Amino acid sequence: MSTVKEHLESGLYYRDWQSNKRTINGVIMIVHGLGEHCERYDALAEYCNSRGYHVASMDLPCHGKSDGPRGHVNSFNVYDDAVLGMYERITAHYPDVPVTLLGHSMGGLISARLLLKHQDKFNAAVLSGAAIKSPQEPPAWQVVVIRNLAKLFPALKVLELEADKVSRDPEVVRKYFADPLVSTEKLSAKFLVSMFEAMEDVKTQAEKITLPVFILHGGDDVMTDPEGSRLLFDSVSSKKKDLKIYQGLYHEIFNEPEAPEIYKEVIDWLSKSLKSKA
Repeated sequence: MSTVKEHLESGLYYRDWQSNKRTINGVIMIVHGLGEHCERYDALAEYCNSRGYHVASMDLPCHGKSDGPRGHVNSFNVYDDAVLGMYERITAHYPDVPVTLLGHSMGGLISARLLLKHQDKFNAAVLSGAAIKSPQEPPAWQVVVIRNLAKLFPALKVLELEADKVSRDPEVVRKYFADPLVSTEKLSAKFLVSMFEAMEDVKTQAEKITLPVFILHGGDDVMTDPEGSRLLFDSVSSKKKDLKIYQGLYHEIFNEPEAPEIYKEVIDWLSKSLKSKA
């Protein structure tokens, strides 16, 4: 059983799933992906609650119930500040329990980039379908055009995200596009440049990451490239690191038909990793 608490503070929507177990094994902070929102992780959070983990998340700036223009930010630092603010808020309530950072897709990119400077705050990380490389990335000439546009017209919308293959389950896809909190707006030039820079930061500095990390990716993901997760796995310096490519699965592995088994794998890995670090 779970107790869900939610509130809006300074234009940001927060959602906490509190476990009713007597023993709390840790807190899991979820960072969602591009265009979506944290309520899409209800099923994952409830499973984590059943295993004795509190779960905390938020709608990132410019997403879901949080304030900000859809499809546009001037810098990914906006996301860094939001996630760090959520961390401070959570650890104020749970000061003596391990904290795991779980990021999906763009949330995986944000999380990996955050670890480059702030991994000391976390005990472990789980990165799902992290946007380290994108099969939808524009060709080099178009990137140059986008960079120039970002200087002159930063909020100009230039690229639409193709999200019709988030899952093999057609009902998940239907709900995705019918969800009023999901944004399918085109992405601005400045947003894209900021995302390219974040990807480059992670690719070139991943060796700085040393905490336990579990990297997961759908093998048939056409929204973020599984090769990005393989590159990340090869690059991080963590003594405890694991990579799982789920052959045949699409982008949102937590919303695929195999999701319950993946929930269990994540929590089993996390329980062992936190115990070995203690």
